[in-house]
Amino acid sequence: MGLKEIRSQIKSIQSTKKITKAMEMVAASKMRRAADQMRASRPYATKMRQVVSHMANGQLEYKHPYTLEREVKRVGIIVISTDRGLCGGLNVNLFKRVNIDIASWKEKGVEVDVAVYGGKAMNAYKRFGLVAQEVQIGDRPEMTDLIGPIKVMLDAFAEGKIDRITMFENEFVNNMTQKARGTQLVPIVSEQTDDLDYQWDYLYEPDSKVVIDLLMQRYIESLLYQGVVENIACEMSARMIAMKSATDNAGDMIDRLKLVYNKARQAAITQEISEIVSGAAAVE
Repeated sequence: MGLKEIRSQIKSIQSTKKITKAMEMVAASKMRRAADQMRASRPYATKMRQVVSHMANGQLEYKHPYTLEREVKRVGIIVISTDRGLCGGLNVNLFKRVNIDIASWKEKGVEVDVAVYGGKAMNAYKRFGLVAQEVQIGDRPEMTDLIGPIKVMLDAFAEGKIDRITMFENEFVNNMTQKARGTQLVPIVSEQTDDLDYQWDYLYEPDSKVVIDLLMQRYIESLLYQGVVENIACEMSARMIAMKSATDNAGDMIDRLKLVYNKARQAAITQEISEIVSGAAAVE
């Protein structure tokens, strides 16, 4: 490789390094906002789970369809992914978890319907013939923009077309760690805690059906919204880490190429000096 080609490579990698550094800084800024958004919604989602768990263990006069188990012949899978790439193995790890779940159901002879949030999941699972999809969610989603796919699934459950709905998304553990997780939306799975060692029922106003129907709607919405904002925080964190790694790797490549360039330049200079000395000796 000549000196010109090495200089060209160094210049190209330096340009790439500037881009990845800028993307790292943008992702870090967005990650802080996304993490604040995610943490702000967590207490509401947690309390909703507790209330529904208590209710599911209570002696209810009215049993909501979402609390009733039935034989599983067809399941609905909801996958929440990112719209863009450049975030390391975030989507790949999530899809591995989803694929394991789908394969497990297929082995049991259970049919699977898939709905997705995010362009990456749409591309990965369009071969299944998606029943619903929502892409270009953005960094600050509104519940009204998210309701479409999950409503399709819930309507199918209410009509008896599917018997279980599971949602998969990435959970934000900390800035360096994100992990794929699956949550069964319906039928509702009660969380067994110390608070549930005994059972009670609530006093309802105006009546149990009206209150429980609305509660179930808010419960599903809280799980969906929390899953989406968790995934956004994971995306920004993973992208920040990926771009930092790319920037560091670009710096290492530049250092190695500069060393190669200096060695090649020194060799060329040495060769020129040798040729001059040989030419002078020949003239004498």
